[in-house]
Amino acid sequence: MRRTLPPRVECLGLMLFALLLIGAGLGLRQAQNVDEERFLGVALEMLHNGSWLIPHRAGEIYGDKPPIFMWTVAFFVWLTGKPNIALYIPGLFSAVTVTAMVYDLGRRLWSQRIGRIAALLYLATYQTYSILRTGQIDSFLILFTTLGLYGLARHLLLGPAWRWFYVGCAAMGIGVITKGVGFLPALMLIPYAYAVRQGWPGVVAMPGEARKWLLGCVLMLAAIAIWLLPLAVSIVLNGSTEEIAYAREILLRQTAGRYAAAWHHREPFWYFFTNVIPQYWLPLVLVLPWLVPAWRRQLQKRDGRVLVLLGWVTLVVLFFCISSGKRKLYIYPALPALVLVAAPLVPWLLQRWFRQRPRFRKVFPALVATWFVLWFARGFVEPIRDGTNPNETIMAQANTLTHGADLVLVNWSEGHWLFARQPIVHFGMLDSTVERAAQWLREHPKDYALVPDEVLSRCFKPEAARELGENSRALWSIVGVEADNGQCHPGPASTVYRFNGASFAVH
Repeated sequence: MRRTLPPRVECLGLMLFALLLIGAGLGLRQAQNVDEERFLGVALEMLHNGSWLIPHRAGEIYGDKPPIFMWTVAFFVWLTGKPNIALYIPGLFSAVTVTAMVYDLGRRLWSQRIGRIAALLYLATYQTYSILRTGQIDSFLILFTTLGLYGLARHLLLGPAWRWFYVGCAAMGIGVITKGVGFLPALMLIPYAYAVRQGWPGVVAMPGEARKWLLGCVLMLAAIAIWLLPLAVSIVLNGSTEEIAYAREILLRQTAGRYAAAWHHREPFWYFFTNVIPQYWLPLVLVLPWLVPAWRRQLQKRDGRVLVLLGWVTLVVLFFCISSGKRKLYIYPALPALVLVAAPLVPWLLQRWFRQRPRFRKVFPALVATWFVLWFARGFVEPIRDGTNPNETIMAQANTLTHGADLVLVNWSEGHWLFARQPIVHFGMLDSTVERAAQWLREHPKDYALVPDEVLSRCFKPEAARELGENSRALWSIVGVEADNGQCHPGPASTVYRFNGASFAVH
């Protein structure tokens, strides 16, 4: 008889495995994409200017996301002194913690073996690797949505467990102020209510507990108030027009408004089914032809566990399908529940395949090991392949050529601000035009401007510019007042932002 490890020991082993897999190459990574540059820059600016309630981007209020993720990155920057490591610690922490929750929930709902399979499925899925290794909000959001899932599942499927229900509600509240969709685990109550009403086994009915259910809502709102209440008090007492506009932007336009009528990443209803799930839910998606009929049979047997978990996965995917704005990472919160409901069927599938193809029994362990080894190796290969962020090179050259003079940014991106080594001037992310830069240089002839080549000739003589290099968006050049062609005469800028990025630039 095969001996099994104690659950705590096995859980710690899986957590260590997650740490190694997601942490591979950690010290080599550098902020590369726009999201990572932005969130690291906002976190560094919080440490720089002490504006914790309202995030800023190069002096301008950044109103797209709540600050929880940026707070966390700023804390780890303060703790480690290494921004390029601190940016990725939240995702690493999520990997370890979510793996433990998936294992424990699978163990409690089915068996220790199923918990182990569920945890390994979670870590093997491509979307887990691609998101948790990034410095993006979703790499931290998954921690709170999964804790919400865990708390509610402990209560609805294994309860009554009111303490875990309250933990789940509080986690959803923190999730909301991490990213607005942190409430998603609450959708579990829909299939749960149906299962209770129909008397399905596998769910726990708790009638006559209205006050206890209501307390969960109160705790969720209290968690949201951790940030929202101080923000409201600050705005009421001494809020500027910009801060009031920020509150309106973050609470209305960036949540309900963006969901109902997205202005970025617009995709058709079926986008997740054709462009995301086939790739990002590998390898699990390969066995869906066997899983779907098996799930149908389990539902016919009225298994409440399958109904609640699979129903929640379906609702999450549909929730994002309905919105016109879609990104590959949006449906990631559903993955832990999907692997939990798939894991009990894996032993059955393997036995079936081994019986039909005996040689597969010997090959399968090697395939699994190879899959994980390749992900681990990729953790070191990717940072070496990506190399230095081109914005870092561009901004270093700009500082050298201008001898540290004030630099006006035109059509700039987060990387220019993050890697700036000299004082920068801009007129807002959306209003930093080449025309305004030309006018600024006339009024401040000792300054220089960083201009993309595609708009350079509008206001400047290309032959008088000094080319710096290229990033993913454009070729960039430095110009001084002597390059002015006299063709641009804009009105005065409504707002001028000055920021000394050299105090926290990532070198």
